[in-house]
Amino acid sequence: QVQLVESGGGLVQAGGSLRVSCVASGRTISSYTMGWFRQPPGKEREFVAAINWNGGTTNHADSVKGRFTISRDNAKNTVYLQMNNLKPEDTAVYYCAAEPVRTFYGGSRSSQYDYWGRGTQVTVSS
Repeated sequence: QVQLVESGGGLVQAGGSLRVSCVASGRTISSYTMGWFRQPPGKEREFVAAINWNGGTTNHADSVKGRFTISRDNAKNTVYLQMNNLKPEDTAVYYCAAEPVRTFYGGSRSSQYDYWGRGTQVTVSS
C-alpha cells in the first residue's frame, strides 16, 4: 500500500505562486506514474498534470500549461506542483495520485490511478 499526503496549499492572491507537495510512504514511488488532479467547488475532479517514473516526461492540462510545472524527487519519495501566475479559477482541492506502472500514457485519466491523497486546499483571491 502507498499512502500519499499533500501539503503546501493555502490562500494566495491572483498572480501569486504556491508549491504543493505530495509525500509518499509505505513503498517507494520511483517506478510509479504520478499525477495531480483538482476539484473546484461544485465541479468534478479534473486532470492537472502527470509525470513519468523518472521525471523525463510530463503532461500538463491546457488550462495550466505555461503556469504550472510538475516535478519529482524520487530520493525523497515526493512529487511537486509548482503553480505560478495563479488565477481565481485555480481555486480547488488539489489531489495527488499514484499509478504503479512505468509506462506513461499521459496520466490524464483518474481511473488509471490506484492511490490517492486526501487533498490540499488552494484558494486564489481576486
